[in-house]
Amino acid sequence: MALRTPLYDAHVEAGGRIVEFGGFDMPVQYSGVSAEHHAVRNAVGLFDVSHMGEVFFEGPDALGALNRLVTNDLRALKPGRAQYNTICNERGGIVDDTVVYRVSETRLLVCVNAANRAKDFAWLSERAEGDVRVTDASDDWAQLAVQGPRWGSVVGPLCDVDLERMAPFSLVHADVAGIPAIVATTGYTGEAGVEIFCPAGEARGLWDALRRVGGDHGLLPCGLGARDSLRLEAKLCLYGHDIDDSTTPYEAGLGWVVKPDSGEFVGREALLAQKAEGIPRRLVGFEVTGRGIARHGYAITQGDGVTVGRVTSGTMSPTLGKAVGLGYVPWSMRKSGTELAVDVRGREVSATVVKGAFYRRRD
Repeated sequence: MALRTPLYDAHVEAGGRIVEFGGFDMPVQYSGVSAEHHAVRNAVGLFDVSHMGEVFFEGPDALGALNRLVTNDLRALKPGRAQYNTICNERGGIVDDTVVYRVSETRLLVCVNAANRAKDFAWLSERAEGDVRVTDASDDWAQLAVQGPRWGSVVGPLCDVDLERMAPFSLVHADVAGIPAIVATTGYTGEAGVEIFCPAGEARGLWDALRRVGGDHGLLPCGLGARDSLRLEAKLCLYGHDIDDSTTPYEAGLGWVVKPDSGEFVGREALLAQKAEGIPRRLVGFEVTGRGIARHGYAITQGDGVTVGRVTSGTMSPTLGKAVGLGYVPWSMRKSGTELAVDVRGREVSATVVKGAFYRRRD
């Protein structure tokens, strides 16, 4: 039986269409994926992301213990800041991608993917060394994301801190609608916004308050469908599709989060060896130039019927009005402008590799 977040009843009352995702009953859409997607790009959207997991590292050795288990350099992370990261196995494969929040000098929060909650906690807790306590607090917390250019008009009147002065990937303790929370300027949509961590029992009150204020600013509750199309336009990886324990950060285009000089960490030697020997494949973004939509699992070819890779994510971009996707191809085919084809139900459809995100917000 699937789990439910503290906001399950709110989703049903709002007309959300419920599906199973990551072991949870979650809303895939309310008013429609396209409408919700455009609300985030042009106004503001509200997401329940309470299915994500929260693992805390606490104690004098918290920073050092966690730094040995992630690929990025946490030594550069000051209290009140957040950092994107990957956790790797001994072969360099990605156990999970995470955001690490340094809540204080001796307390760090690792936000992990829903389907990986139990796996990640076991992996981290079994390998943590030193004077540190590792706690799975996922059931104690709810997480709401407010994303889009009008996010400040929704959260600002409810908050006792001026959040719009915060830099991206920052966090602060604040009261939102009278509810104690950790508010972070992070997100998974390619838009500005915040993610609000609050006690699970307070989630419904916060949800209702945000919807009440947001009604004057075009806020829509948004489901997993819009979350997926938004993150794909921003070229953000989805664990289990674009990355997993068989893909390395270098292959996934995440080499920028691998810092071998940060000291010893799990997977370091394997990653150094792969970089020295040559990276065999690369996750690339592509635009479909022919008629068709690339979907997860479709074969990527060179137009000759010979499979050279697989589509990991694909959709028709609501913002751009064109089909886009991600997929792994041989390293030699990674460059922008490389011509590919996608096998769409037995028909080869032309596509072109593009560099960077498909969409970047207007600041």
